[in-house]
Amino acid sequence: MAKRAFNLPNMLTYGRIVAVPLVALCFFLEGRLQSSDFARWTALLIFIAASITDYFDGYLARAWQQTSNIGRMLDPIADKLLVATCLLLLAADTDRTIAGWSLWAAIIILCREILVSGLREYLAELKVSVPVSQLAKWKTAMQMVAIAFLLLGPAGDKIVPYWTQIGIALLWVSALVTLYTGYDYFRAGAKHIMDE
Repeated sequence: MAKRAFNLPNMLTYGRIVAVPLVALCFFLEGRLQSSDFARWTALLIFIAASITDYFDGYLARAWQQTSNIGRMLDPIADKLLVATCLLLLAADTDRTIAGWSLWAAIIILCREILVSGLREYLAELKVSVPVSQLAKWKTAMQMVAIAFLLLGPAGDKIVPYWTQIGIALLWVSALVTLYTGYDYFRAGAKHIMDE
């Protein structure tokens, strides 16, 4: 049990969880919720490293036959912690990277993640498994790309015009895909809920 808990795929998942407060810390480097260009670049690099582990932990666990219950439990939690923390930071920072109508895209993403987690927990009690669809995997990738653009935000605008606006557009696209995949999960789970 302990050996499986500390295999490489699980260590990558633990690393993704540790990355969450590190990304948040980048936004507080100056003692208040403000993000200098250096802080944004640092947050982006940490976020990219954490996002890459999201692919490799699952891939290596399957390839090396090192899947474990703790890995299956923590992997989606690590993803949701990373995404939720970044969205909240970007909505609260002094640059207001996510503001106005764009807040709705972030709200859609956060609400869907919470609702689907609740549904999965309920269905697990019924011994019903709802597999992750290929589109849901693409949804996670789209969210990560959108957040990467937005983490760099104003620092990126200095290099590429409209960098932040591209990130906002990607956030909306991922929010729409998030809505669809959420509907897909609820449709798959509805028959089990109605049977009760």
